[in-house]
Amino acid sequence: MSQLFGYSLERAKKGQATGPSFVRKESDDAATPIAGGGFFGTSIDLDGSYKDENDLIRRYREMSIHPECDRAIDDVVNEAIAGEIDDTPVDVELSNLKVSSGIKKKIREEFFNVLRLLDFDKKAYDIFRRWYIDGKLYYHKVIDVQNPRRGITELRYVDPRKIRKVIEMENKKDRQFVDPKTMESQLAPRSAEYYIYNPKGLRGLETSGVKIAPDAIAFAHSGLKDMNKNVIMSHLHKAIKALNQLRMIEDSLVIYRLSRAPERRIFYIDVGNLPKQKAEQYLREVMSRYRNKLVYNADTGEIRDDRKFMSMLEDFWLPRREGGRGTEITTLPGGQNLGELEDVKYFQKKLYRALNVPESRLESESTFNLGRAAEITRDEIKFQKFVTRLRKKFSELFHDLLKTQLVLKGICSIEDWEDMAEHIQYDFIADNYFAELKEKEIMTERLNLLATMDPFAGKYFSLDYLRRQILKQTDAEMREIDKQIEKEIESGKLMDPASIDPATGMPLEDPNAMGEVPEEETGPGGVESIAPADYKRGEF
Repeated sequence: MSQLFGYSLERAKKGQATGPSFVRKESDDAATPIAGGGFFGTSIDLDGSYKDENDLIRRYREMSIHPECDRAIDDVVNEAIAGEIDDTPVDVELSNLKVSSGIKKKIREEFFNVLRLLDFDKKAYDIFRRWYIDGKLYYHKVIDVQNPRRGITELRYVDPRKIRKVIEMENKKDRQFVDPKTMESQLAPRSAEYYIYNPKGLRGLETSGVKIAPDAIAFAHSGLKDMNKNVIMSHLHKAIKALNQLRMIEDSLVIYRLSRAPERRIFYIDVGNLPKQKAEQYLREVMSRYRNKLVYNADTGEIRDDRKFMSMLEDFWLPRREGGRGTEITTLPGGQNLGELEDVKYFQKKLYRALNVPESRLESESTFNLGRAAEITRDEIKFQKFVTRLRKKFSELFHDLLKTQLVLKGICSIEDWEDMAEHIQYDFIADNYFAELKEKEIMTERLNLLATMDPFAGKYFSLDYLRRQILKQTDAEMREIDKQIEKEIESGKLMDPASIDPATGMPLEDPNAMGEVPEEETGPGGVESIAPADYKRGEF
């Protein structure tokens, strides 16, 4: 195989070799397998309209221009990318990562460098929308070859129609048998992965282009894959049929209303016993005499008489022989029930269902309920889960770029990254107002339940159980809260619970005010002492 353009991240040490297998490892990014020195290509035919992936991407982009589809896409992107003007849309979450605080600090710094290279603060909406429509997102990672420890210096967007990932398989003639000593199985041919880039676009069986190393490209896809044709699809793919149906319904509705809405007249002209040619001539003379076609020119504002053209919306002129009812004029009624749009609304809802957007968002007049969580519809909950899945798939872009940064700068090795990768999460900012309302309602319900269970604390439930199960406090939160309470009691901001009367909630002036008897008034063994004068009075 020829030399690849770009670079590869090499392992610092070789890991333990895996056992032999006769099955080639499946590629999650729908890479196209090709034979060494051969041709490759993909084809997809949906109702005879598509040839390859490029045609699909072109169709997805055309769909995004349609008003209803564009509105649904905006709902998805706005839900996924939130935050105010000064907020960063996404942050890295390292609470589960078991490394030193210094390493965590460097990881956060490199993550913000990645966001800076993407200009994510300003272009987050455009980048996510582009990925959602195309189903693929490619970036070329540019580095300083002379000084790779500088990390990524620039990220350049690559059109998905011009790049494709392939897996080149070795030729059958070069394949060897299984070595009984080393147990190296050649039943599954060895392969090499790389990208092919052609600035003119890759279509069909075209193989010409620059071979690029896989580590030099950052790639994120939708996660939707046609297993039969090995093609990555966009989330808009499910809406192709629904959108086409909506377009046809709207076009047919317009044609019907234009052709059936106006009332037209039928002129029956008595031609007597005239021969056919004379009758036709007489009919044309009558038409030109009485037909008045006024045309309004919207550009100039003029009204003129134009009798050269006859459209399908004009009146009908029919000859009638002698013996009939003579010349007659009748009127054809216009179309009825032209105000019904139930079929259009049905296909609009079908389009929204295909895009996983709640149908309630289609009605612009409907108000969004900000009340209790019990009033949130099931569709909104499903939509929120769908957006969460989109965020996770999109985060693969950050994962790849962050890996390259950390390895190139020597912060961690490839082996260390494989151990840390599963513990690095990405936290997208939710809509502040709606998230605040939800958190307030959840906390209110927890406190109400806690107040109900509080009389049973120490009897059926422990305080630790109430904090863990009702308030959902973690061990770290419990330790931090206890430290804060202790500190505030020492500083005088809070009163010591031991000095508060549990019955009244008022502070105790005397530590013995809870019913304890002073020591000077009790005898040995806790028996109350009696004054001698009381004995003389005979009271005891």
